[in-house]
Amino acid sequence: MGSFPAFQSHFCVIVSNSLKVLIACGGTGGHLFPGIAVAEALRARGHEVLLLISEKKVDSQASAKYTHLRFETVPAVAKPATLSPKMLPFLLKLWKTTTHCKKLLRNFQADAVLGMGGFTSLPPVYAGHQLGLKTFIHDSNARPGRANVMTSRFCTRIFLGFDAAKSFFPGRETVTTGTPVRPEIVGLPSREDAAALFGLDPARPTIVVTGGSQGARRLNELSAEAAACLPAEMQVLHIAGANDFQRVSEIAKNRPGYKVLGFCDQMPAAYAIADLIVARSGASSMTEIAMTGLPSILVPYPYAADDHQTRNAEVFSKAGAALLIQEADLSSEKLASLASSVLQDLPTYKRMAQAARALAVPDAAERVCAAIEATVSKS
Repeated sequence: MGSFPAFQSHFCVIVSNSLKVLIACGGTGGHLFPGIAVAEALRARGHEVLLLISEKKVDSQASAKYTHLRFETVPAVAKPATLSPKMLPFLLKLWKTTTHCKKLLRNFQADAVLGMGGFTSLPPVYAGHQLGLKTFIHDSNARPGRANVMTSRFCTRIFLGFDAAKSFFPGRETVTTGTPVRPEIVGLPSREDAAALFGLDPARPTIVVTGGSQGARRLNELSAEAAACLPAEMQVLHIAGANDFQRVSEIAKNRPGYKVLGFCDQMPAAYAIADLIVARSGASSMTEIAMTGLPSILVPYPYAADDHQTRNAEVFSKAGAALLIQEADLSSEKLASLASSVLQDLPTYKRMAQAARALAVPDAAERVCAAIEATVSKS
């Protein structure tokens, strides 16, 4: 997103021999789905891929439909505060996980390791570095996470979702690729098929609410309460998360045309029925919003590390693709008013949709693959 110069010819080298690439992409959907997108692209280019995910339920749920891909689980490693008494157990767990990753890399006979972000990526990338493999990290955010900055010390190259992130990796070789998107997000089903899947009316304006896999409780509450203030012709598909499903269902139970899901493994259909997205501003979600050309109301997770979700949302807001509002400034009435103003003002709606589409980088996964191939070919 932002400025994406075309790759120079040396990035377009295709390695004649098939590569074996391990992709560490567990922990959240924001790491997992871009990792799956790269895996699909690598397979299409004739390479072999092994994906490492965490033991979290969200990873097993989200990866279950990709039966053609090979997944392995490793314990998630989350770093505590540096002076915390939990630091010693963290270091022990990090050592154990790194040792386990070395074994996986040797057994897989990997040529390269790609981490998609977070501390789940640190052990396999560090293990690959120790084994002398080509190593990479991808950071999707405008302000990179501390885990990725740490992991970058052991990387041959760093891939970025936003140009704005370059300054956080001084002295390191970076490539702005955009954030990879799964192929199914590009080829959406018809609006009619999507409506039938969710039991919605394809003729009614539809708001899709999705808070991501963590930190959505307050956004869920505000969105459900806003239902009472929406015009009667509007309907809502609310992906609340398994932990909040019952509570959100109870809040919105009296509102006709309000569909609540605990989990959605059919996001292409959700985007196909959507006219407006209400969401947190995690980089992966925003990438998919851009790819589908949808206007959005972005409510950054207020406790995100270094407030990186606000930095992400600012890119869309400044481009005119989204309305950015902080959770502290939001009420259910305000949310309903903002949603109605977008959906009922056709010129504004069209401008936002066009601006969102302009931020998309459809070939981000291919860019990552080409940069991996080019780097390995030099060795």
